[in-house]
Amino acid sequence: MTKKKQVGLIFGGNSSEYEVSITSAGNIYKAIDKDKFDVHPIWITNSGYVASEADSYKVLEEPGYMVEKNDKTANLSNLIELASRPELDVLFPIVHGNLGEDGVLQGLFRLIDKPFVGVDVLAAAVTMDKEFTKILAQRAGVPVAKWVSIKRYEYEDAKNQKLSYDWVSGQLGTSNLFVKPSNQGSSVGITHVTDDSNYAEALAEAFKYDDKVLVEEGIVGTEVETAVLGNDHPVVSGVGRIINADNTWYSYENKYSTESTTTLQIPAQIPAETAEKVQENALKIYQVTECSGMARVDSMLRESDGEVIFNELNALPGFTNISMYPKLFEEAGISYPDLITRLIRLAEERYAHKKTLLHKHD
Repeated sequence: MTKKKQVGLIFGGNSSEYEVSITSAGNIYKAIDKDKFDVHPIWITNSGYVASEADSYKVLEEPGYMVEKNDKTANLSNLIELASRPELDVLFPIVHGNLGEDGVLQGLFRLIDKPFVGVDVLAAAVTMDKEFTKILAQRAGVPVAKWVSIKRYEYEDAKNQKLSYDWVSGQLGTSNLFVKPSNQGSSVGITHVTDDSNYAEALAEAFKYDDKVLVEEGIVGTEVETAVLGNDHPVVSGVGRIINADNTWYSYENKYSTESTTTLQIPAQIPAETAEKVQENALKIYQVTECSGMARVDSMLRESDGEVIFNELNALPGFTNISMYPKLFEEAGISYPDLITRLIRLAEERYAHKKTLLHKHD
C-alpha cells in the first residue's frame, strides 16, 4: 500500500480576504483525494498566530468560529505550534492577500525547505503588485489598460497634479476611471470614479490598503477570465465570462456574496478567435512573470474594437463554490479532486528540480 502524503493546508491570515481564504480551504479539504493525502489544517488567525490543529479543524466546519484571546504571540512567532503536527511532505497555502500571496509565506517555505503549492517567491511578489504585472505584460507585447500610479509621498503632497481628477482623466483620455490599491486582491479598496465628486474619497479608500495606488482607465466591454496550470509547460483552460448586472461591476460583494448580481458563463460565448487570443495572452503573461503551479488571468474585451486588454493576474485564485479557476478546469475535464492532486504533484516536481541546482561552486 502506498504511503499517503501528509499535506499542510494553510489558510486564514491577517488579510482583507480572510473569510475567502477559510471558505477556499474548506472546499479544498472536502475535495482532496483522501486515499492519497492526509490533510492537516493550519489556521492562521486574523490576529496573526498559528492555531492548534483542533481549532483549525473547528473553523473549517464553522467559518465564523473564533478562539478566545490568549497570550500567544502574533505574526507567526509561535510556529512552535506546528511541532505537534506530523512531519509534513508538502504545504498547500490558500492564504489570500497580504502576507499570503505576496512572497512572504513562500519565502518561509523556501527557508524551511518544504515543497509548496503555487508560485515561487519572485512570481508571488511581482504578481501581487498590479503595476509591475502590467509592466511585464507590456514587455511581453500584451495590451494593458492605461494607468497612472500614485505613491504615498505624492498623495501627501497637496500640490501634486495626480490628486486632480481633471489632470488624471486628461492623461488617461477618459472620465471612466477605477482607483485601486496596487497590492491588494478581490476588488478590495477599489472605487469606480466617473467624475470629480468621489475621486478624493476613492484615493483615501485605496491608500488605506497600500502605499501605491493605481488610477486606471475603465475599459468598456466584457470581462473574461482563463486559468493556467503547470510549471515549465503550462496548460491554459478555456475562457469564462463575467456577466455583471447593468450599472454594476465585479466588486468584492459580487464575487463572494450570496446576493451577487453577477453570473459566470462557462464557456464564454465569444468568437473562437477571441478566445484563442485571451488564452495566448494569458500564457505570455504567466511565463513572463515566471509563474508556476497556477494562476488565473483576467482580461477585458473592449467593446469599441474587440481588443483583448489584460486586467490582472491572480496567482492564488479562490477555491470557493463560485470561483472561476476550478470551474474552468472542471469544464476542461479536470475534476476538483484531480486539480488539487495535480497542484500538489507540480509542487513536488518543482521542489525536486530546485534540489538539482547548485548554490556553490561544484
